[in-house]
Amino acid sequence: MRNKDFKDLLTSIDQARGIHAGKRKPARVFKFNPVMVRNIRLKLHTSQVKFAHMIGVSIDTLQNWEQGRRRPEGPALALLKIVEADPEIVMKALHT
Repeated sequence: MRNKDFKDLLTSIDQARGIHAGKRKPARVFKFNPVMVRNIRLKLHTSQVKFAHMIGVSIDTLQNWEQGRRRPEGPALALLKIVEADPEIVMKALHT
């Protein structure tokens, strides 16, 4: 590892400590209410099993999202936002 990369890593660790201790604010914060995942699914009038299969995640993952143990990230979060905005078109496109 190059010296500069190592120093950058140490700086990041110090920043993370400051955020954890409440002395710094994170640069970005993502919030997604677990109830929203359930409400999005209910807009499609579908079960957890069918919805999980439709969006390509396991039933356990969907249940974790709905119960707030985990949060959707990346492409799954983007897809959920699309479903929330236009559930009918997504249902038509993804219905298997």
